[in-house]
Amino acid sequence: MNFLFHMLLSGTDDQLLLGNFMGDFVKGSLQDRFAPRVRDGVRLHRRIDSYAEQHPLFRQSRHRLAPEYGLYRGVMVDLFYDYFLVNSWQHWSAEPFDRFLARTRGVVEDNRAMLPTAMQPLVPVIFEELLPSYATIEGIGQALSRMSRRISRPNPLQGCETELSRHHQALQSDFLAFTPDLCRFAADHDLLLVKTGQA
Repeated sequence: MNFLFHMLLSGTDDQLLLGNFMGDFVKGSLQDRFAPRVRDGVRLHRRIDSYAEQHPLFRQSRHRLAPEYGLYRGVMVDLFYDYFLVNSWQHWSAEPFDRFLARTRGVVEDNRAMLPTAMQPLVPVIFEELLPSYATIEGIGQALSRMSRRISRPNPLQGCETELSRHHQALQSDFLAFTPDLCRFAADHDLLLVKTGQA
């Protein structure tokens, strides 16, 4: 899943949010690298990604997209689901979207020194460009274009927001059925992390 889902699934726990937010940039064993709840956030991030990739509805969404996109279909679905998340935000959070972004950015900025070095300069881009752009198909296209340029090898991401328009209703149906499952999974696994203190 992409940034926005991970942030939402952290609830109001600032340390969990921080770990969940940085999860893609933290590799290998956690050991004593971070505070306990930040480590829990990284662990939760990894479990959310694994759960989503194996979920039948996420796989169904991936297979709706044209086969020539290959392995990039998972990346596309991640972003397409963020589009649906922003556009149905009131169903998943009582906190208005703009207030959510302001609050979570405050948490991240207050702890920016704790973020992996490669992630620190991306914070303004994530909160000022990426996340606000997810509300429109055009914005998703812009995010995909940025992602395409960051990948060193040739890739098909430029312009593939057309697949979101083409399969909009079916992908939205998958998203609406998938998201309650993901929310339950994240809540259950965070409780498990708290009880056991284990990865």
